[in-house]
Amino acid sequence: MYSYGLLETGCYYLVQEKLDSPISLIKATMESDHCMYVFTYNDETITGWKRKSDKIYDIIECLTDEAVEAWQKHYNSSNEAYYEEDDE
Repeated sequence: MYSYGLLETGCYYLVQEKLDSPISLIKATMESDHCMYVFTYNDETITGWKRKSDKIYDIIECLTDEAVEAWQKHYNSSNEAYYEEDDE
């Protein structure tokens, strides 16, 4: 078992929060004395505070800058498709 307190701010991680949960991409963006502010990227971005002591079943990997850049290209292009207006 791991915890949010192990994450470094500014880094993207692939994690599995619970044993049977799907893999999620998260980014720790801010740290206080007892909590972390985390972005979770699924179909939509979810943000929120997590206690540093909150458990994570598995930290699968910390993504490299190159992997994050490649993911951002795909993520941003798929989000733009939802917001394009129809030309009628």
